[in-house]
Amino acid sequence: MNACRHISVTTDNNEKKINHQRAPCIKPPFTLSQLKKAIPPHCFQRSVIRSFSYVVHDFIIAFMLYSIATTCIPLLPQCISSMAWSIYWVAQGCILTGLWVIGHECGHHAFSDDQWLDDTVGLILHSLLLVPYFSWKYSHRRHHSNIGSLEHDEVFVPKTKSKVPRYSKYFNNFPGRVLTLVITLLLGWPLYLSFNASGRYYDRFACHFDPYSPIFTDRERLQIYISDVCVLGVIYVLFKLAAANGFYYLMCVYGIPLLVVNAFLVLITYLQHTHPSLPHYDSSEWDWLRGALITVDRDYGVLNKVFHNITDTHVAHHLFATIPHYHAMEATKAIKPILQDYYQFDGTNFVKAMWREANECIYVEPDKGTPNKGVFWYGNKL
Repeated sequence: MNACRHISVTTDNNEKKINHQRAPCIKPPFTLSQLKKAIPPHCFQRSVIRSFSYVVHDFIIAFMLYSIATTCIPLLPQCISSMAWSIYWVAQGCILTGLWVIGHECGHHAFSDDQWLDDTVGLILHSLLLVPYFSWKYSHRRHHSNIGSLEHDEVFVPKTKSKVPRYSKYFNNFPGRVLTLVITLLLGWPLYLSFNASGRYYDRFACHFDPYSPIFTDRERLQIYISDVCVLGVIYVLFKLAAANGFYYLMCVYGIPLLVVNAFLVLITYLQHTHPSLPHYDSSEWDWLRGALITVDRDYGVLNKVFHNITDTHVAHHLFATIPHYHAMEATKAIKPILQDYYQFDGTNFVKAMWREANECIYVEPDKGTPNKGVFWYGNKL
């Protein structure tokens, strides 16, 4: 039997113990078609009106936050305005993360039945957040196609113990972990887009802004150019705003909230695919269905709704990526009885979970003395 982990979490002031076994790593006794049949057919239906309602909703809240911040905060005393700006940055960052999630949904063709509409909306939403939409769409699609593969997954690919840099042992302590997390949360997303940091290995330089990057095929290069032009267009508008209102203004209303967005994107993705219970596979063991099940649903409290449930329905998302977010909870409930132990959920507070995973999930290696040499588990003893 697999070793068990016990994680204590507090919910509604009652102490509950969640028994986190290692996720099953053998081929599941169910098929993808069986899972699909368990989901009500309407969950796969995409409504343009309903999808747009979430876009409008998020933009209205973002505009209201911006209006309140720019009209009311300057009138407050200095000691209070600093706190008010901090609240605005976090709140606006969360709302903009929700818009990013809708753009992510467009990349999966889960926004409408028309691919051109999905790409148009996704291109606008992601460009506003300085994300090259088509570049990310194609690399993210490969992540979904190869999740859990140590050789071919696109992002957050854990290192085997032998490949962990020697200097890592100097960061295997409290200040080292804090520094690593701060850098990862603030710079991880732009470093991934620009330098493929934490991405899969390529035999030459890989960059999401380079149409000739090895990430992309020849047929995709024109759309990479389109993504770059749109991001440059938004940068030009931001430059004009800074010239008219000052750099400090731009950072307050847009720059710092964007850093919050970037931090949440890294954190959400990291916690979705990093957990002591999750295995990874090399090419001798990997198959798509087992790989798709290497993800864990998390509980972000009220932010689950703000983030359009990308946090607590990610298992279902990796199995059926075209399901709109407003049907994802229903789909998750439908497949959980079939998944049983193959469904992973952790209700630990996401801040505590981030710290725990950063300490426990340093590298992967196969268990010693077992025949499953192609199955790798997380470890932390450097």
